[in-house]
Amino acid sequence: MKALVCRAYGLPHTLELAEIDQPHIVADEVLVKVAYCGVNFPDTLLIQNKYQFKPTLPFSPGGEVAGTVVAVGANTKQINIGDVVVALCSWGGLAEYVAVKAAKVFVLPQNINLKAAATAFYNNATAYHALKDRAQLKAGEKLLVLGAAGGVGLAAVELGKLMGATVIAAASADDKLTQCKNKGADFVINYATHDLKESVKEIAQDGVDVIYDPIGGTLAETALRTITWSGRYLVVGFASGSIPNFAANVPLLKGASIVGVFWSGFAAKEPTRNTANMQQLIQWHSEGKISQQIYKTYSLQEAPQALQDLMDRKVIGKAVVQIE
Repeated sequence: MKALVCRAYGLPHTLELAEIDQPHIVADEVLVKVAYCGVNFPDTLLIQNKYQFKPTLPFSPGGEVAGTVVAVGANTKQINIGDVVVALCSWGGLAEYVAVKAAKVFVLPQNINLKAAATAFYNNATAYHALKDRAQLKAGEKLLVLGAAGGVGLAAVELGKLMGATVIAAASADDKLTQCKNKGADFVINYATHDLKESVKEIAQDGVDVIYDPIGGTLAETALRTITWSGRYLVVGFASGSIPNFAANVPLLKGASIVGVFWSGFAAKEPTRNTANMQQLIQWHSEGKISQQIYKTYSLQEAPQALQDLMDRKVIGKAVVQIE
């Protein structure tokens, strides 16, 4: 089969399009013929050996696929050959076939097309877990989303609005903020041209209840200082490349919490709750209540460019690779 292969850690241009053996499945796995693979920020970290998980070399990046089940393991009862599915496989998805643990495979309704499915659930699963399980976001609360035009950022904007929050979207360019408005943001802040703290104070004098931060870096502490009493600061990721150091007196004085969000760990340790979340997301997607902005569709040969575009922060929404 054709696959994009990482043989040595490095940047996207070092990846190789190659013919490799089709994967074999074990008892608790299914084999998926991949139609589309979503491109996500962890893919760029995996190939540089900068992520929490360390797949054995060589491997294919790509953690979010949609396709058709062509084989099932002996212990797999809920998924059948021929099912159209989304699979959150962690890696291996930038290939014609991928073997995935059955617990990470979810059957799709007939009205969801495969390209949409391959871009809709990785970011939404992270954002929904963050807002629902970690922040316990309530209707009427104020939610500040940093990096709001990225994949997990836009997901948080859309889900936060769906969950009844007042959503403040912050990003680095006006064209990105237009996408946030399209997803339902009530207020937008360009933090490249405006002071983030002062802008938030103009919108929410008493501060914001929940801060969703997938970027880290220099804005993190500034954002934390906008939090209200008993607020929750969600540490989602470090897309800026810099892990922030918080002043501990700020959450002390605000009675606030700094809360870690690690969706992959949650999915592994609490599979029943994760499955319930995924079923809710699939239902909302089927009903048209959530959707994904697709930036561009790439071929498998062009997949390194998709990863590079993501690293260069060109992607607004999601990039997707067509495998078939």
